[in-house]
Amino acid sequence: MAQHLFTSESVSEGHPDKVCDRISDEVVDLFLGSDPGARVACETLTTTNRVVIAGEVRGPSHLVGDDGSVNVEEIERVARAAIKDIGYEQDGFHHSHANVDVFLHGQSSDIAQGVDASGNKDEGAGDQGLMFGYACRETDELMPAAIHYSHRILHELAALRKSSNNPGLGPDSKSQVTLLYDNGVPVKATSVVVSTQHDEHVEQDALREIIRPIIENVLPNGWMCPDDEFYTNPTGRFVIGGPDGDAGLTGRKIIVDTYGGAAPHGGGAFSGKDPTKVDRSAAYAARYVAKNVVAAGLADKCTIQVAYAIGVSKPLSLYVNTHGTGSTDEQKLSKAISEVMDLSPRGIREHLDLARAIYAPSAAYGHFGRTPTAAGHFTWEKTDLVEPLKAALS
Repeated sequence: MAQHLFTSESVSEGHPDKVCDRISDEVVDLFLGSDPGARVACETLTTTNRVVIAGEVRGPSHLVGDDGSVNVEEIERVARAAIKDIGYEQDGFHHSHANVDVFLHGQSSDIAQGVDASGNKDEGAGDQGLMFGYACRETDELMPAAIHYSHRILHELAALRKSSNNPGLGPDSKSQVTLLYDNGVPVKATSVVVSTQHDEHVEQDALREIIRPIIENVLPNGWMCPDDEFYTNPTGRFVIGGPDGDAGLTGRKIIVDTYGGAAPHGGGAFSGKDPTKVDRSAAYAARYVAKNVVAAGLADKCTIQVAYAIGVSKPLSLYVNTHGTGSTDEQKLSKAISEVMDLSPRGIREHLDLARAIYAPSAAYGHFGRTPTAAGHFTWEKTDLVEPLKAALS
């Protein structure tokens, strides 16, 4: 189509599902911070003043005893700290008096023997599955524009909420951006929706004027949607929110976490999983490779797929699609990728330095399109594979 509309949504760190993602990733960081070889598969559920944490772990003796019992006090501590940092001090969900139940236990020995390296066997994938990575030239971050702007709106809204000038905003919020594409290029927003939790006394008209400048600042100049297509709290009121208003679960926002529906997703969630779980690490690696292909000028758009079997180290397949925008043959590009990037679970973990306590910041506002930090966060967003790719193709 010469013109089309495309929509993506994001949810804030205070959304019930994102509270769960954050707690699960805090548990991952707790274990990896004590032992880079720890194994974690942690799921969290939240509802009114209740947090339930369950899953399988293997880690240092001060966190997991010989009998498989887990240090409940440490797990509860990081969960409460995460809830406090997000900003929940409400009667229906409060960091200090919510009930926190921990049902983590030792990892199955059957899984462990398949994943661990032993003898001549290299470390295997922590599960079977397929993972996708994607990059395009729609934004400087090489991300699809609709999800990128949806994330940024909520990130700026959260910064305002946490500032000394908080105008009565609550932690739970959602955004949705619809863009008009002209010949495949985004040119403006046709509608924007922002729903945000707020204090009892805040009027909806006032809330609308609080949110409007954030959107205008985030969107490129001239992209703001018509006023009658700018929606704030369409229900008219959003005082009860977060886990008090709706139950949350780890891993229910996988499209928000990735590309906003602009690219395929293999189905696996990220949060709560250590890097032996290829649901997470291979999706990061696929994004890393796709981003470097686009950053190298080898394509304007790139989709990567990799697939694994549990306990097997080598990927079962590598698929590259440049959507007709590539400057080189896709088979040659696939061969070059295999030469410059070891896509085994161990190769990914070591190349991207993933066996560290780096995951909590990724739990909200997307795992991709973020800025790598000196502390090792978001290493999969680096473009240090550009020159090796070019050299492999020369």
